Amino acid sequence: MIRFLPVLIQLGLLIYCLIDCIQTDSALVRNLPKLGWILLILFFPFVGGIAWLVAGRPKQSPGRPASGRPGPASGFPEAERPQRSRPDTSDIDDRLRQDQERIDREYDEALRKWEENKRRRDSGNPEADPS
Repeated sequence: MIRFLPVLIQLGLLIYCLIDCIQTDSALVRNLPKLGWILLILFFPFVGGIAWLVAGRPKQSPGRPASGRPGPASGFPEAERPQRSRPDTSDIDDRLRQDQERIDREYDEALRKWEENKRRRDSGNPEADPS
């Protein structure tokens, strides 16, 4: 019976790690994709199982339940996450439009003054030179 103990331990480790890996959410698996861990556990049962327990399994944090699934104890699930209040986009659009119209008017006024000064200089009028 003692001869079969290492085989039973390896088989138990394989079954435990394979089931644990399959039941773990893909987003929580660390260091490799979930399929990579499953293949590693299947092809290298002893080493793959220990590697899964050490480096692939989600870390148990105090705020997370032992099941490994996110819930109310692990923070805010998406359905319960508080929503940030966003300003009304129409107000922002109106302010941007008003700013753009003001900038356009200032540009048109500056261009009109520049053209007027250029016409005066070209006609030889000394009053056109502001210096």
